[in-house]
Formats: sequence, structure tokens, C-alpha cells
Amino acid sequence: MLAWCGERGHDLCLIETMPMGAIDGDRMDQYLPLSIVRARLRQRFTLNETPFKTGGPARYYDVAETGARVGFITPMTHNFCESCNRVRLTCTGTLYMCLGQDDAADLRRVLRAGASDAALEAAIEDAITRKPKGHDFVIDRRTTAPSVARHMSLTGG
Repeated sequence: MLAWCGERGHDLCLIETMPMGAIDGDRMDQYLPLSIVRARLRQRFTLNETPFKTGGPARYYDVAETGARVGFITPMTHNFCESCNRVRLTCTGTLYMCLGQDDAADLRRVLRAGASDAALEAAIEDAITRKPKGHDFVIDRRTTAPSVARHMSLTGG
């Protein structure tokens, strides 16, 4: 896949599974630490860390043999929260400050109460001050419960 992407000028990002929402089955069956994937790729390719950023949580490497770039999003093996500056606003007006936390602000309630722009801005600023320094993603064999009750499709991406 990496060679194919390089031939066509595409970048490739892989992402570790995130324990969000209840599922049937064992999450460990879906979990492959990207540290292992990166080590396996390094057996065949030269991966050079690059300062390239997209504003997202991926850490990028240039692939010397193909000219492609590969990005790794590692919520499980490397908590990327220290560089996260994102919040997510759903179509129902719920503002989530972190994918890995259940805390949210109900902006729909604020708007439906007829709040001024200043009041809405204050509600958003209050929510952002609650943005955590880290998430609670945990995946192991001791627990079958998800770290976060909602599925990613509810949050949006």
C-alpha cells in the first residue's frame, strides 16, 4: 500500500482503534499498536520523521524509497493531547471538548434561550476552559466497557 501510494503521489494515514461506544466482540481483536506497524514498515522502508503538519493529530514520516508520506494517529500508544487544539460541534449543537471525554456543552440550549452573541461566546469560552489535558482511552483485557459511551459517528469527525 505504501509503495502504491508513493507511485501515485498520495499520502497514507493509519489510525489505531479508539474505544468509543459499545460494540459486539472484543476490541483487542481490532487493536494493532501502530508502533508495531511502524517497526514492520522500517524493515522494508526508510522512514524519516518530518515536521509536516496538517493541523490534525497525525505524526508524519517521509518514505525515502517512494517519496510518499505516511502519518500515524496514535490515540492509544501515544497520547497526542498535548498538541490537540480541536473541539467538535455536532449538528445538534453539542460541543465536545475532547473525543476521549464525555464532557460537553449544550449550545443549542443557549441559542434557544435567545442568548446574545456575547452570551454564546461566553458559553463557548467556558466550555473550552474545561478542555482536558488528556483523554481516557484505555484498551485492555481487564475491561470490556468502552472508554467513552458515544460512538464516533455521534460526535462527528
